[in-house]
Amino acid sequence: MTPDNFLGLPDEHSSYERAAVLVLPIPFEATVSYGSGTRHGPAAIIEASQQVELYDREFDREPATEYGVHTLPALELAGEPEAAVAQIAAATATAAASGKLVVGLGGEHTVSVGFGRGLLDAVGSPITVVQIDAHSDLRDEYEETPFSHACIARRLLEMDGIEQVLQLGIRSVCTEEVQFVRDNPQRARVWYSEQVHAGDWRDDFIARVRGRRIYLTIDVDGLDPSIVQATGTPEPDGLTWAETLQILRTVTAHATVVGVDCVELAPLDNLHASDFAVAKLVYKTISYALGYKA
Repeated sequence: MTPDNFLGLPDEHSSYERAAVLVLPIPFEATVSYGSGTRHGPAAIIEASQQVELYDREFDREPATEYGVHTLPALELAGEPEAAVAQIAAATATAAASGKLVVGLGGEHTVSVGFGRGLLDAVGSPITVVQIDAHSDLRDEYEETPFSHACIARRLLEMDGIEQVLQLGIRSVCTEEVQFVRDNPQRARVWYSEQVHAGDWRDDFIARVRGRRIYLTIDVDGLDPSIVQATGTPEPDGLTWAETLQILRTVTAHATVVGVDCVELAPLDNLHASDFAVAKLVYKTISYALGYKA
């Protein structure tokens, strides 16, 4: 019987003592504004990951059996966003204090406010946030709450120790967000999806991440809906699989990743492709973050 953990690893590769990676399921959902279901995202990713081949052709090896991945119990969270954020921050800080790479599985994107705060508490500052997303999430408030999933980048930038937020794949913004980026060019930088498609991002991006410590937050709607359909607010013209991996290879080649989360998967009944794609993406991201190269 396959072990019920990320990638279905046996104990020799998944015990806490053996693992270099901690997967933290964060099934929080309270502020989604269109499609729902992100609370089921962590369990769906873990279940789908058990179908992902451990052998990775890019690296010609089975990375997970070398670094080890331990799956922590899913968090039990308050329903109110601010209280849940505090709980997520505390759990993330505890996990990150171990010195292992912590990978959060959401849940709606609001979990990243707590995850980022917890990373700062555990590993200190400064930290640069690299955000793959369809939306800038730079609103000050949305639907009467500053803890909306549409506000996470703004909340992160308010934290002491977050030096900048770099966003790739964006294709849906409001006037407030556009103005915020224009007013804060040193702290917020956006590469829209068409710029990523054209390759007009890499040099500037490398200059801004080189030598820095990175918190990588991946909203799955950053990818095109042809790859990940199961998300609450899909947008056309998203990142391709190859473009997404190129971003991950680039950031991990020039900076140090201190934490990762992957959010906003809203599983659909009888549609496994999105769950599987996200699970495989998380596995690839972990390997890149730990220094694996072709």
